[in-house]
Amino acid sequence: MNKKFTLLTLSLIGYSYAFSQISERQASTLKDTTNLGEVIINQNRLQIPFSKQTRNIQIITQEDIKRLPARSVNELLSYINGVDVRQRGPFGSQADVTIDGGSFEQTLILLNGAKISDPQTAHHSLNLPIPTDAIERIEIIKGPASRIYGINSLTGAINIVTKKAVNNLVSAQIYGGSSFQNSEDTHTGKYYGKGFQLGITNKVGKLEQQLYLGHEDSNGQRYNTASRNNKIYYQGSYAPNDQNNISTSVGFIDNQFGANGYYASPGDKESYELVKTAFATVQSKHKITNALTISPRISNRYNEDDYQYFRHDLNNARSLHYNNAFMAELNATYEKNFGSFGIGMESRFENINSSNIGRHNRENYGGYLEFKTESIPNLFVNLGTYLNYNSDYSWQMFPGIDLGYDINNHWKLIFNAGSSQRIPSFTDLYINQRPANIGNPQLQAERARQVEGAIKYTSNHIIAQAGYFYRTITDFIDWTRSQSTEPWQPQNMDNNEVQGFNVNFRVNLNALDSNTKYYATMGYSYLHPKINDNTAENNVSKYAIESLRNQINLNFTISHMAWSLTTANRFNERLSYKSYFISDLRFAHQLDKLNLYADAQNLFNVKYIEAGAVPMPGTWYTLGAKYTIGY
Repeated sequence: MNKKFTLLTLSLIGYSYAFSQISERQASTLKDTTNLGEVIINQNRLQIPFSKQTRNIQIITQEDIKRLPARSVNELLSYINGVDVRQRGPFGSQADVTIDGGSFEQTLILLNGAKISDPQTAHHSLNLPIPTDAIERIEIIKGPASRIYGINSLTGAINIVTKKAVNNLVSAQIYGGSSFQNSEDTHTGKYYGKGFQLGITNKVGKLEQQLYLGHEDSNGQRYNTASRNNKIYYQGSYAPNDQNNISTSVGFIDNQFGANGYYASPGDKESYELVKTAFATVQSKHKITNALTISPRISNRYNEDDYQYFRHDLNNARSLHYNNAFMAELNATYEKNFGSFGIGMESRFENINSSNIGRHNRENYGGYLEFKTESIPNLFVNLGTYLNYNSDYSWQMFPGIDLGYDINNHWKLIFNAGSSQRIPSFTDLYINQRPANIGNPQLQAERARQVEGAIKYTSNHIIAQAGYFYRTITDFIDWTRSQSTEPWQPQNMDNNEVQGFNVNFRVNLNALDSNTKYYATMGYSYLHPKINDNTAENNVSKYAIESLRNQINLNFTISHMAWSLTTANRFNERLSYKSYFISDLRFAHQLDKLNLYADAQNLFNVKYIEAGAVPMPGTWYTLGAKYTIGY
């Protein structure tokens, strides 16, 4: 505890010292490489810069990715306040993600605005072939986002935005780590993990291309928890002129891992899972007139899931799933001097062929209309509605409004209200995986309403926001059982209510004339969830009882010339599990084209569980090197 207190104190001293420098440097231009105020949040239609946003949005920038002691999207998201990442192993083997106390099925995952969430089960939504080297930023949009992205963004959405090829570069990164402890599996020796990423970017005239390859593997800290994944990602774009652009992206990941304790402990000690995911997207943007812009897009996501409950007996309790989701969209914006209109439509076709879910198909069609205006002095208004039809759940409408009032150049009052829906996954409805899990074909769709108020401060060196939200979900879905001998089965609860308070703070102190610079982010969130259901008093919840109550994130970086030191700390208190404090460090040095780094994760060797019955690794040390060269 003394070590934890010392490190936390050093972080706070760093914050205090950073603040003391603000008054001394008012005349200097203080900015990060990424000017967050100018970043356009990728909402597919209306273009709204971050500085004018009236939603609770957090961004992981390219600079954050370089500084933080993380090598996967899962690990990066764990440093964001209000985001709960429940990993079942390191190196991205499997993880669920939730926002502001929702379930892992209620968060929509997107890549450059295209939906890539899994219709079979959200357990695979983060099975992504996107290496961190390819990411420009990650946008976390909190609150119901159906008005923006359609169904299944019940509590929020996470949009991964990839880089553009601006130079001809080749990069290679290798890393390896160990706890220097023996694996519980006595046949594998010391517990270790390693990986590499290769990337090439090319820009010739109007054509931009990128290609990334990656591999990660670990021998597993426990019996039957070894993991391995291979991934490839390609992105290309062509802009014949300023009015037209066409782009494409293709990705594939082959992920395998021992799943001991992942989903149905203690019976799944010998379980193993193989997941293969492929997606492709083609989209374009055309400026028809000075006022009208259209953006068509088609995308496809295919997933194979081979879950072997008894890996040594494939004839017993094996689950083979093949699912596909095809989507076509047309987004348009129309600009007038009094405001901007967003309009569009989309269709999504999902199907699954499974050994224990069966064959099922469903269709989804949506259309939206949105309007934003700043014609009223100091007031920003963004309102609209999304109309959706699902072949299983009929018609739904999701209206919403966002308001922002500028008190002055720095302070803004924010209010937003919205609604959303989450369609049950194929697993929720039809899984027959006795004795572990069974589905419920009588499930109704979840429906949410949320209101939020906040105050926001922005300047060229500080972004801060404090807010309160209230959300209610009707027909909330949770997996429950009344006895340990029964299988888990999803049920519709009467409703789920969550009240939340959050504070987020970001400061970048980068004086152009200084060799020493400071970066800091801090967040605190408090959640008060309540499930009202008089019919299930004796049932035990599989997921809801694990949600967070208190969460604190504190990250601080100091860099001096080519050297940098980052401390990333997070405190999580769950409703039914002991709280834990995790502290990570990264020490890095830039040597011309070579970047060297050393990480220490879970510095104080804390014993904790994020999901299932899987204890997370203790102290973990990693050495890595990345070499980049132009051509």
